Amino acid sequence: MTLALDRLHFDDSFTESLPEDPISENYRRQVNEACFSRVQPQKFPQARLVACSRELATAIGLSETECSSPRFTEIFSGTHLLEAMQPYACCYGGHQFGHWAGQLGDGRAINLGELRNPDSHWILQLKGAGPTPYSRTADGLAVLRSSVREFLCSEAMYHLGVPTTRALSLIVSGEEVVRDMFYDGHPRAEPGAIVCRVAPSFIRFGSFEIFARRSQLDVLKQLADYTIRKDFPHLGIPSTEVYGRWFNEICQLTASLLVHWMRVGFVHGVMNTDNMSILGLTIDYGPYGWLEGYDPGWTPNTTDAQGKRYRFGQQPQIALWNLVQLANALYPLINAVEPLESALDGFQKTYGGKYREMMAAKLGLRHFDKASDDSLIADLEQVLQTTETDMTLFFRSLANMKIDNTATTPTEDELLAVVNDAFYNEHIDISSKRHFAAWLRRYRDRVRQDARPDHLRQQAMNAVNPLYVLRNWLAQQAIDKAENGDYSMIHELQDVLRQPYDEQAGKAHLAQKRPEWARHRAGCSMLSCSS
Repeated sequence: MTLALDRLHFDDSFTESLPEDPISENYRRQVNEACFSRVQPQKFPQARLVACSRELATAIGLSETECSSPRFTEIFSGTHLLEAMQPYACCYGGHQFGHWAGQLGDGRAINLGELRNPDSHWILQLKGAGPTPYSRTADGLAVLRSSVREFLCSEAMYHLGVPTTRALSLIVSGEEVVRDMFYDGHPRAEPGAIVCRVAPSFIRFGSFEIFARRSQLDVLKQLADYTIRKDFPHLGIPSTEVYGRWFNEICQLTASLLVHWMRVGFVHGVMNTDNMSILGLTIDYGPYGWLEGYDPGWTPNTTDAQGKRYRFGQQPQIALWNLVQLANALYPLINAVEPLESALDGFQKTYGGKYREMMAAKLGLRHFDKASDDSLIADLEQVLQTTETDMTLFFRSLANMKIDNTATTPTEDELLAVVNDAFYNEHIDISSKRHFAAWLRRYRDRVRQDARPDHLRQQAMNAVNPLYVLRNWLAQQAIDKAENGDYSMIHELQDVLRQPYDEQAGKAHLAQKRPEWARHRAGCSMLSCSS
């Protein structure tokens, strides 16, 4: 029987359109004036499938049954490739923690090819399948713990409605990988794994920075022209004017992405320019996290613990900083500052406007009223910090506030009872209690102005405020089990996160505040970049 796997159509426009590394040997080196290098993934004869995204499989033309076949595991572990696959790794650079880091590239990512369907195109990429010329001092492999987190989060974000790269499969390699999780001199052997990542494009801000920094402007132009023709064809034939419009669209896509992150309480953790997608997708799930207690100063990244450059509340500003670096890289194509500055101003205006609209939606308001709602939102962001308040559960609880047919004025305790389950501290001090109750009373009055029935407001709020998110302590429990060969919690989380806005029977334990035992435990609060 011929499987759909054998009928997948690959059309590698990237490798056919752009300059290739002339050196065929796979050893660590600086790769000049080339966008990619040909490589082959390692073979993992003991590889086993852990999980697959049935929604993504369907989108690329595969059935769930095919995903369970041995052939699927062989292909998406990199062990046996289809004849049409011509694997390669991409060259790019980037700013890391605010400093130019030079060449980075696909150190442990290998692109299998570009899959063409009648109405879509996808790049299939293996992460953790072996070294490439860009691996520097690393081995190109990945461990199970980081692979579980990437697989689950990619698909969770998709179902949350957040623009993201996807994950088709999670496969254990059958081999061990040595990692020093916290870079403290205590390496250990861990199970290895491979994730098949999927996206229309994996081109990053740093893909353009590397060639601008090296003054390889011919390659810079080739890459820009290719990107516009393939992913932004509506802008027209590449030209000076089109480059400006293209950068403006990147700014707009990035603004929309950041609003989504802030909506669901997601913290990327490592917003280096090599981790910023040209398509405005969430890319590279490393030390990410969701806010537990609302804290704009929180970062999930141990490497960032001191400077907190990538903390939750600063993500929009970092996105702007990263866009400035991309603007600098693209300047040689435009030779004019005005279009770039205009696009950067547009980012800030778009982000500000969409953020207000998003917050109004989270609060169940029919529309944003600048005269009253700017201060309402600002005061909420302050009051959430007066006591440790779980962001996800707060907004879900707030939707339950009853306003219809309530003629009496509720007491402070009655107001707070609505959101009490979101508080980490059972005993709130008097001052915090008063501030919180005062805001809730203002909110109640503002909602009354809308004259929106409670059930309609609740429906609207629950459609944008998730109940289930991939909290780090939940992911870590799934990892602990998986490292002992039990993948049941991975499957449970994957299933629940498919419907993050809907209450699901028997799944209340996956919609709880972080337990105290997880507050400082490794993997449950902060994470390192180690993988």
